[in-house]
Amino acid sequence: MTSRPITATAATNGNHHHYYPPASSSSSSSSASLRGCCCCLFLLFSFLALLVLAVILVIVLAVKPKKPEFVLQQVGVQYMGISPTTASSAAVSLNIRMLFTAANDNKVGIKYGESRFTVMYRGIPLGRGTVPGFYQPAHSVRRIGTTIVVDRVSLLQADAADLLRDASLNDRVDLRVVGDVGAKIRILGFTSPGVQVSVDCTIGISPRRQSVIYKQCGFDGLSV
Repeated sequence: MTSRPITATAATNGNHHHYYPPASSSSSSSSASLRGCCCCLFLLFSFLALLVLAVILVIVLAVKPKKPEFVLQQVGVQYMGISPTTASSAAVSLNIRMLFTAANDNKVGIKYGESRFTVMYRGIPLGRGTVPGFYQPAHSVRRIGTTIVVDRVSLLQADAADLLRDASLNDRVDLRVVGDVGAKIRILGFTSPGVQVSVDCTIGISPRRQSVIYKQCGFDGLSV
């Protein structure tokens, strides 16, 4: 008798199980790399900023910068006229020349911005003068002039009466010159934060002699 090989056949029920591989981790790796790169750049820029700040601080401590000196040196009256216009008003015309002296005792240069000065009578603005900006080298003195022209500015009532009385009886008109001077220190091509000096001067003018009787000036304050 010949024996036949017995073949076992596994029956399937028709259900297919699909295998899905796990999602790739490349996106999470790139995100982590980006965050690490940004962190390194932030640390690098912070270090550079601190380094620059430290260098500037060392230079400032070595230079020891002083505040700028900007003084009204001379005042010359070219013309002054006062005339009553009505019973309660008067007109004033004025032409004065002001000479300022800027002294720089620092080891570095100073850059001045445009400065404006106002002439006032009893708090009333009469006219303005402008000094253009300039650069002043270290250990130097520079003189800058400006002219203020007042063309028939009208004063009313009490101010006009005070002006006429000062001019006719006292032969002295007190004027006030105020202005702000902005300056910055230049160190190795870098410009420091600006400082502002307020100049406050009082001058007395004789209308008859067309000259300055006295002058008193000072610095009203220093602000950053």
